[in-house]
Amino acid sequence: MGAAETSALRGGTVIAARRGWRDEGPTSLFTVEFDPWLSRAARMHASREALVTPTGSLSYGELETRARATAGGLAARGVRPGDRVALALAPGEDFVAALHGCLLLGAAAVPIDLRLGAAEREARMRGVAATVEGPIDGPPLASVARHRADAVATVMYTSGSTAAPKPVSLSYGNWLWNALGSAVALGLDVDERWLCPMPLAHVGGLSILLRSAIYGTTVVLPGRFDLEAAKRDLADGERRVTLVSLVPTMLSRLLDVGLQRPPTLRWALLGGGPIPPALVARAGAAGVPVASTYGMTEACSQIATHGWPLTGVELRVAANGELLVRGPTVASGALGPDGWLHTGDLGALDERGRLSVLGRRSDTIVTGGENVAPAEVEAILLEHQAVADAAVHARPDPDWGERVVATVVLREGADTSPEELLRYCTARLASFKVPKTVELTDALPRSPTGKLLRRALR
Repeated sequence: MGAAETSALRGGTVIAARRGWRDEGPTSLFTVEFDPWLSRAARMHASREALVTPTGSLSYGELETRARATAGGLAARGVRPGDRVALALAPGEDFVAALHGCLLLGAAAVPIDLRLGAAEREARMRGVAATVEGPIDGPPLASVARHRADAVATVMYTSGSTAAPKPVSLSYGNWLWNALGSAVALGLDVDERWLCPMPLAHVGGLSILLRSAIYGTTVVLPGRFDLEAAKRDLADGERRVTLVSLVPTMLSRLLDVGLQRPPTLRWALLGGGPIPPALVARAGAAGVPVASTYGMTEACSQIATHGWPLTGVELRVAANGELLVRGPTVASGALGPDGWLHTGDLGALDERGRLSVLGRRSDTIVTGGENVAPAEVEAILLEHQAVADAAVHARPDPDWGERVVATVVLREGADTSPEELLRYCTARLASFKVPKTVELTDALPRSPTGKLLRRALR
């Protein structure tokens, strides 16, 4: 085996690698080329279900046929490898075929959230070579592009929950390492069926499509989160759902409507924001196995699962408490001058290296010279049986600088006063962490992925 070039056979795919250090750091240790994931899955598992929707299903062979036709149609429009293509499509077969059509052609897919306003959508479409708004049919692409690990596969936008959304270019190598790390963390069943009620224009939803194509397993795509439909999918053993990705509000609502002991579910991946211990306890009592996850768009969604970093991912806590990340899942453009992704999150690592996320640095409330993490206070409030949802935030205060304020949603039929909730917090928190004010509301402002829009409360 030569020092400059190596090749190996991996599951029927030839992988060619050139050794060499790159300026970008440890994520570019190898420059790798490989066959498109969909083509590989179609060769190995042509008849296996790739996608299940409310209206039908597609096998891997059928999905590749659709994707090749889409790629041919894009090429006929003048799209070339390296171009960006906007996917302005509802979640369903057309979206998935267009996504893989882009990848077969070597174009970068830019998913667009259709719920955005016209100006927001236009901003995300700047610089694209084409926009897909419906099925595209053309002469099937005869020759698909091999992928370089450092080539851009997708351009995703951050959620915008704490700052203006920004584009993140994720490479094929980023996605591949993320899929492998996720499989190590969660295990991988050859008959995996991953329920995806998350928006596909956000990294949590898109990651399910790409990981499943890499694994050659099945995505169950309902199109949107419908509470009763999600409960039915999870509770019906004939649907054989083994994994589901949820945000805490989704899981809480499923437990509220009586979800118990899903017969085939291995893990409910829970992320997208602080995970209240009381919610995990409720899920455990209902027989719903929870895998808590921490992730970001800049790292293809998952960074750590069960508190442990994914394979190849390094975590460090800076002197100011900020969590820093690096590794092959992290977009190279997101790294700081020091070679680390500065997450903006506060974190702690125990003696074994297990992660605890304490909240956003920008959310920290400084009251009378003391620091208060909103997530800690929210977790206490959510332990109260009358509280369905809670958000803790700051308001200016002439004496304290900032005062701690809690905005609370009560469960239907609950008869609890703000004064009672204040007494509950006083018995369980240091005095400076106890909210000065508790306000009741019908709903909290949240993003399409369920993230709390705390700045809207300020």
